[in-house]
Amino acid sequence: MNFFLLINITGILVFIGVAFLFSKDKKNVNWKAISILVIFNLFLVWVLTAFSGGRWFIGQVAKAFTWLIDTAFSGIGFAFASMVHVENMDVVFSALMPILLVVPLFDILTYLGILPKIIKLLGWGLSKLTGQPQFESFYAIEMMFLGNTEALAVSGGQLKSMSQQRLFTISLMSMSCVSAAMIGVYTQMLPAEFVLTAIPLNVINAIIVTSILNPVVIPKEEDVIFEMKKEDKPPFFSFLGDSILGAGKLILIITAMIIAFVSLAALIDKLLLLIAPWLTLSSILGTIMTPFSLLLGLSFSEAFQAAQYMSTKLVTNEFVVMIEIMPIMDTFSPHMKAVLCTFLVSFANFSTVELILGCFKGIVSKEKSDNLSKGVWLMIISGTLVSLLSAGFVGLFVW
Repeated sequence: MNFFLLINITGILVFIGVAFLFSKDKKNVNWKAISILVIFNLFLVWVLTAFSGGRWFIGQVAKAFTWLIDTAFSGIGFAFASMVHVENMDVVFSALMPILLVVPLFDILTYLGILPKIIKLLGWGLSKLTGQPQFESFYAIEMMFLGNTEALAVSGGQLKSMSQQRLFTISLMSMSCVSAAMIGVYTQMLPAEFVLTAIPLNVINAIIVTSILNPVVIPKEEDVIFEMKKEDKPPFFSFLGDSILGAGKLILIITAMIIAFVSLAALIDKLLLLIAPWLTLSSILGTIMTPFSLLLGLSFSEAFQAAQYMSTKLVTNEFVVMIEIMPIMDTFSPHMKAVLCTFLVSFANFSTVELILGCFKGIVSKEKSDNLSKGVWLMIISGTLVSLLSAGFVGLFVW
């Protein structure tokens, strides 16, 4: 294990090195701030995975989400009794239908002003810890709760006035988020301790990676967060109805994407089999990602298997892989389960790029959005490195 632990440590350094290799301004990388973030990451992962108090806290949060999901099944079971109370429940019902309760709940917390206050407080604390610009820190926390597209929409007023360089940082960070409303879904498919550990890690690692890829130095007078304009709130039940409809659309979108991506992957596999009986999409993708998964401290056989899942997640989405590994997760070693599950907990994939760029087109000028489109390849690198770093940090403490 000592050998694999050494590889795992080396992997974290390599991932940071890869970010530096692609940095747009190597001279202005703030290594002091990055060192502080790495140390904080180590402390955070230790608390959440190895410290008894941290594990207890994670357990309580997991129980809260389990209780919330069980509550959601009161309504789901009422509407679909024959499909819910069965031994082998379809994944759409077991994992996705609870979104109909979880998303409106977070929207209600936003409507009441509770969630924005939490986001602002955590964003302020993160800015003080990292020494990074206030808005970037605020946005990282905002993404953790709201998701990338929602956070972009909420911050649209400030984004319009920001420089091209800072907008590019925001686009890079947007590849690494997870909406808090999806936590309930993820904890139905993956071990809750890894889901709840990955989410704050992604925030910190997004700042680490983007601070290296695209260092930004701004004058003190520009380091501000615009106050959001207070708009008239719609009537509560009108707002709630829109939230529920939005949650329903989200379920349909995710279901459609799962069906489409799995079907397309199967089609590609059948075409590849015409060329060679051993050739599949997963084997090709796995070969590409194996060097990176080896750096997570996995044996070669585990690394190749994990690499196939990681690549599939990047090309399709996390749900496709989660559904695939759910029945066999207990066959994984503790270390492989930890790094793979952590890697999966993010929106980093090719389809997310289009969502982010589409949001920017609706917020900033055409010239700025077109310039952002030129950095697509760096957005993919950013999201992948953040997921690898989060997996690498968790892997240090789980064997």
